[in-house]
Amino acid sequence: MGREILYFCTMSYVPHTICALSTAPGMGAIALIRLSGADALSIASNICGKDLTSAPSHSAHFARIRKEDNSILDEVVMTIFHEGKSFTGENTVEIACHGSVYIQQMILKRLLEVGCRMAAPGEFTMRAFMNGKMDLSQAEAVADLIASESSKAHEVAMNQMRGNFSNELRDLREKLIHFASMVELELDFAEEDVEFADRTQLRALVDEVLAYIAKLIRSFELGNVLKNGVPVAIVGAPNTGKSTLLNQLLGEERAIVSNIAGTTRDVIEETLNIDGILFRLIDTAGIREGADTIEAIGIERSHQKIQQAKLVMVMSDFSEMESAAEQHASMDPKEALEWATTLTAQYPEKRIVVIGNKADLRLDKNAAFTGETTVNFIPLSAKTGEGLDTLKTWLSAQVLNDFNTQTDTIVSNARHLEALERAQNSLSAAKNGLETGITGDFVAMDIRQALFDLGSITGDISTEDLLGNIFSKFCIGK
Repeated sequence: MGREILYFCTMSYVPHTICALSTAPGMGAIALIRLSGADALSIASNICGKDLTSAPSHSAHFARIRKEDNSILDEVVMTIFHEGKSFTGENTVEIACHGSVYIQQMILKRLLEVGCRMAAPGEFTMRAFMNGKMDLSQAEAVADLIASESSKAHEVAMNQMRGNFSNELRDLREKLIHFASMVELELDFAEEDVEFADRTQLRALVDEVLAYIAKLIRSFELGNVLKNGVPVAIVGAPNTGKSTLLNQLLGEERAIVSNIAGTTRDVIEETLNIDGILFRLIDTAGIREGADTIEAIGIERSHQKIQQAKLVMVMSDFSEMESAAEQHASMDPKEALEWATTLTAQYPEKRIVVIGNKADLRLDKNAAFTGETTVNFIPLSAKTGEGLDTLKTWLSAQVLNDFNTQTDTIVSNARHLEALERAQNSLSAAKNGLETGITGDFVAMDIRQALFDLGSITGDISTEDLLGNIFSKFCIGK
């Protein structure tokens, strides 16, 4: 099915010029309204009484938009992009007007009156895809770029939008297509018992592709948390400094700090950017026995947040105060490490660190805790900030692992992950067939399925339902 036919099926496409507000709804200094389609230049000329049809591409023009009674609605700047040289690949006009909600609505009303129709969600990007300006994975990266909240999320989306992921996938598909065609050619000469595809080279290629896909699948854990933020639970007994640590990391008094046990009775969530990574810090109620009813509800929520978190910081009292019990610090480092070890066994996918807080009160500054455990231990002072840089370094390292967001392809889209996993299964079946000497037609069938799944990521092979689902989630005006 060609792209034009597919577009018609997916979005009931007719060659109308579309328009929409491309800046966020509401009042602001400036708003941007975008038109795209064959008649964009003539429609823009119509509402401002100025001939823009012969204006050069990438040129900006001062204009006055008028109401039906010829009174001036607004003074604007219209930027012209010609077919083939715009984001959508069509004639495009971008109207920069004053940010009054009334002005925005009236300009859109005038555009509808003279021949535009309102764009569907994601239709501008959909047209860019249909006109060959970008492939499907690049189009999806546009939405990720708009939603990026940190520099690392921005890097991942930008690399994908620039086609790095697509180019790598296409190189692999071309190699697989070559061997698949050789295997299928053999089927036409089955009686002659000839072999066009070197089985040794084919096995090596399948291994190469499987290794690449495995790395991409492994990168999704990173891509997903960079896209949505890394949930970090701060847990421990009352008065071990959880809220103080949260305030120290944020640089502001966000949580109430008191020497009264059970001050924090509900979870507090805040975001923090460390090395371009967005962390969602969750301060929880102190976990202890004998809590009253309200505090007990908070403790139950603390256990729930541990289950939801990717990283867990277990707070303990690392001071040498003999009156620690009087200070309600019911968890020392040894107890915290034992609990953290239990949590590690219970949740092997989580990264857990024990924080030895109140290190500023420790008499022997050079002493290190030497418990028999594989759990990380970081001494610090949530009050003074001592050791805070070490904690931040640990947090970043647990997220990035051995990936480089500037150079490595990072998968952040669940649809891409599912397609990669299907391709991995098909290629594993093909590899098994090559090793067991299965007939070429079955090997070719598995390779064809892998090619289909890899092609579905970039849109080289797609369905109308898939495209409709993807672009319907975009904001209007993009």
